[in-house]
Amino acid sequence: MNKGVWSIALMAALLLTGGYAIAQQDIDSHGSCKYCGMDRKMFAHSRMLLVYDDGSELGSCSLHCVAVDLALNIDKTPKTIQVADFNTKNLIDAEKAIWVLGGEKPGVMTKRAKWAFDKKEDAEAFVKANGGALADFDSVIKAAYEDMNADTKMIRERRKAKRMKQGS
Repeated sequence: MNKGVWSIALMAALLLTGGYAIAQQDIDSHGSCKYCGMDRKMFAHSRMLLVYDDGSELGSCSLHCVAVDLALNIDKTPKTIQVADFNTKNLIDAEKAIWVLGGEKPGVMTKRAKWAFDKKEDAEAFVKANGGALADFDSVIKAAYEDMNADTKMIRERRKAKRMKQGS
């Protein structure tokens, strides 16, 4: 193989593994969600990373838990809000993402799912296969707060049932 082809192959490998390392870094730094304890690697497709202007961070499993943190930290200003692209699991800017609200695929920590995509065509394909509607970040964060009461009740009931099952 000639030198040019090797150089291109090496650069591609470095870019691909570097991207993986960056994607893994937030999971390594925040292995489980602060609020619900869910494994962020297992929920890599819905995970989020919130960085405030004071440098503090939250690695969460979902938009639901980010909404909890934003409400509890009203005096902090978010510097960046990133979310995993549903398909690639790479973190993307949550405010620029194409979101899908609702549909048949069960959400993470919520009855009404909220999924993020980097590409509009991927979001449209998801809607075609699973239902739901395209949305922007403002719409899904508003939906997260609207759903908070019902979602919190659902989570409590599931955890209670799990404890009862483990106790029997």
